Amino acid sequence: MHFQRQKLLAVTEYLPPRPDPPPRCLPRPPGPTQQEDGYVRLLRRQVQEVFRDSRMVAVCQYNSMPDEDMVTMRHYLRKHHIEVKFVLNEIVRPVLEQSKYRNLLPLFVCRNILLVSPETRAKEMLRVLKGIPQVNLLGACIDDTILSRQGVENFARLPSLEASQGQTVGALALLPSQTLSLLQRGPSLLTALLDEHIRRLR
Repeated sequence: MHFQRQKLLAVTEYLPPRPDPPPRCLPRPPGPTQQEDGYVRLLRRQVQEVFRDSRMVAVCQYNSMPDEDMVTMRHYLRKHHIEVKFVLNEIVRPVLEQSKYRNLLPLFVCRNILLVSPETRAKEMLRVLKGIPQVNLLGACIDDTILSRQGVENFARLPSLEASQGQTVGALALLPSQTLSLLQRGPSLLTALLDEHIRRLR
């Protein structure tokens, strides 16, 4: 058979159509959008309450550690009124995206825990975390102010509110006392000079 005829027969050969794939192999048609799970809504509501009711929320990277160490860490933190909250990124991120804490979003990229306190206990928290290398502080929100790790350490070095108020009151009380002593110096000196003059006249 001539080569040209072989090519012509190969091109014009009948190819039966492929059979349709079984229905179970086809992608499912898009159904109605599923409503959000009630448990997910509950967890998100709890996260909102944590950020609303706490003066200090610290974000930490959590690496696996023995259960005994976790119990010990929770015990020492609870002594300073600091609670440990385990959170999932898919729960926290939608909450933060719609709140004023959206600048914390870059911290939630791995396995995280939250250290929550109704008071600003940064110094005590850093003291406890210093002996636990599996928990690394990434940042915190203290009194609606977002701080980095260095910012939290600087905040912990500040004196307490009572000490600052005492220093302010002392500084404010010093100025009137100095003014009073300056105003009394002239009359007292004049009185002393007059007494000395009277004594000499006698």
